[in-house]
Amino acid sequence: MSHVTPHGPAGALRRVLVLAAVSLAAGSLSAAPSVASAHPGAGSGPLMPPPVRDEDRPGGGDHLVVHVQGAGPRWDGTYEVSCHPDGGTHPDAAGACQALDRNTRWGQETFTPVPEGSMCTMQYGGPATAHVTGTWAGRPVDARFDRSDGCEIGRWDRFVPLLPDLRD
Repeated sequence: MSHVTPHGPAGALRRVLVLAAVSLAAGSLSAAPSVASAHPGAGSGPLMPPPVRDEDRPGGGDHLVVHVQGAGPRWDGTYEVSCHPDGGTHPDAAGACQALDRNTRWGQETFTPVPEGSMCTMQYGGPATAHVTGTWAGRPVDARFDRSDGCEIGRWDRFVPLLPDLRD
């Protein structure tokens, strides 16, 4: 049987609940504190949660590389940031992780580009560009940012301080 479950603590809880429901449907749960094992030949014992997968562990793949150009000598360069726990070569790893968490919504792509055909103000925010690659929330990331119009500037600013604050 193939199925997809969310990652992280919610995914682990869901897998435990699914396992319990399957066991109940098979008639192997009782009011007693122990149940029969789902593995043939194994003895009975307490119902244990499934093993923790790498993607369910804290920091399970939350690692990004940020390459910034055209933002000026203070900001241009390549930085790494890891979250949960925070670390890397980024000058504000904790702030970058907070910005990423703030922009992450279940069921939505965190790094979605501005939709084509969007009505954006015709303002120029400068030549700065950024390329973000890696893995976030268990998903591959390959996102490009610029400041070519009001929508792109707004998208960039939502990710400050992962991206440099160029609003001054």
